[in-house]
Amino acid sequence: MKNQYVKIFFALVMMLVSEGTFAQNSPIGLWEVTDDNTKQPLTHVRISESGGVLSGKMEKLLDPSRQNERCGECTDERKNQPMLNMTIMRNVKSTGGDTWEGGDILDPNNGKVYRVRLKPLNGGKALEVRGYIGPFFRNQHWVRVE
Repeated sequence: MKNQYVKIFFALVMMLVSEGTFAQNSPIGLWEVTDDNTKQPLTHVRISESGGVLSGKMEKLLDPSRQNERCGECTDERKNQPMLNMTIMRNVKSTGGDTWEGGDILDPNNGKVYRVRLKPLNGGKALEVRGYIGPFFRNQHWVRVE
């Protein structure tokens, strides 16, 4: 009887460890986005999940002078909307492996919308964000804040 409890205990521990590892390798969370040119932190984007679909909002603008900026370059329903709390990533789904894709991401600096692919790196401490149109793409590496 005692051996049975030990086996159940170890099975529960393994389940908890594997769930924790999965959570770390998920794109869900708060990420710091850095400017490609200046390498300065720009914003924090919160990626959340609802019904198996990921979306991302600009939760915090790190430059105090940009707090009231609007997306003047946007061409869809986000045109002239405040950038703070703007949804910039939509409809992203798991591919069943370690990548998420199928949605789109907005570059609020130029108003362009790209298809997107997300891939956690370094045990979930970083996130490769690939925006692409046809064969052309650009990668960014976001760093997990929480």
